[in-house]
Amino acid sequence: MAVGAGNDVVDRLAGVLDELAGTDPSVLADADGMRSLSRSLNRLEAALSRTAAAYESSGDWAETGALNLPSWMATEGHLPLVETRRRVRLGRALRRLPAAAEAWAEGEISSAHVARLVGVLRPRTEEAMARDEEMLVEKAKSFRFDHFNRLVAYWEGLADEDGTEDEAEARRSRRDAYLVKTFDGAYLGRMAFDPISGAVVGGEMERLEKLAFEEDWAEAKARLGHDPVEGDLCRTAAQRRADAMVEMAMRSRTAPADGIRPAPLFTVMVGYETMQGRICELANGGGVLSPGQLLPWLDRALIERAVFTPKGRVEVSARARLFTGATLRALQIRDRDGCTHPYCHAPAWRCQADHVQPYNEGGPTTQENGRMVCGPHNRARNSGPDHPLWRRRFLEHSDDPDHVFTDEASGLDPPSVA
Repeated sequence: MAVGAGNDVVDRLAGVLDELAGTDPSVLADADGMRSLSRSLNRLEAALSRTAAAYESSGDWAETGALNLPSWMATEGHLPLVETRRRVRLGRALRRLPAAAEAWAEGEISSAHVARLVGVLRPRTEEAMARDEEMLVEKAKSFRFDHFNRLVAYWEGLADEDGTEDEAEARRSRRDAYLVKTFDGAYLGRMAFDPISGAVVGGEMERLEKLAFEEDWAEAKARLGHDPVEGDLCRTAAQRRADAMVEMAMRSRTAPADGIRPAPLFTVMVGYETMQGRICELANGGGVLSPGQLLPWLDRALIERAVFTPKGRVEVSARARLFTGATLRALQIRDRDGCTHPYCHAPAWRCQADHVQPYNEGGPTTQENGRMVCGPHNRARNSGPDHPLWRRRFLEHSDDPDHVFTDEASGLDPPSVA
């Protein structure tokens, strides 16, 4: 077809689309109208992908300075690069999938079907695909997509048994989960599981979310006096899923024979706020809390009371070898930001209590002579002041028995804890 003829086709198509855009949607809002529109969309996508592959081969797009056709399409069409790459990739693959190309051009299958076939097309499956492509395309025309997807998975396992096993292992090796604390104390995370592990985790989360939905529904119905809608519920679906994850963690903690349901420990300091400001936070360094955040937990949390006095002392023996009991907890509260080495950010729960003046040099086991340090820095300190993880200035301490250890990272002189 000549270039001019091609432009005429596109112009006529634009005219039809203009007419369609001006049509009242209610006129087309029936089963036949939806089927026809869906089929026409499939045909347009097929034409676009085929044309993209042909335009890529022409190389004319390079005159604009674009590095590749997907980049050019992303700029011209204001589209995500991942989408334009997909269109070009499918257009290229159609040259090796003639039956799929024909069915897509007729609107009988969609880009999702073609992408699924392209995903299993590789050197070790080409021969089997050439033999079975027509069968797979016929199934794509009549099967629901999830059934078609399952069929292709079984077909791939037979066509490339070794490759399928390798891919399954690679997919499992890519499993990942992380949960990180943000600057404001909230937590953000992501999960990626293989199909089996994902089914285990996802299935339980879905079960607990459903139970939470039923609770919310019953509460809303009792409150309103009639069946509620989604917007009437006290939690969104996302919030119920998050609560389900918390519930899973709590149930995991109670699973062992000696397990107990987790009760977060809150540290609330009394008599300190007049000097340094209010302290209300999770004991594990999980962030600053507002008093209102504590209220839902008061009947199930552990509440720790720490009273500060100007010259307070903890009633334990100063000659005890190790920091234990109230003395240890006093250090943990005071140095709750973590390792007190000025260039370390290890959280408090990873730290150990250390003597500023070494115990074997007469250093007492008191708050003033104690500090929290991480394991590496604690071991490095015992290797000598020239160890690369340590600095002599951090080992300096006062001979004054009334000296209060200064946390160099903050510049504060924390009071004693009783």
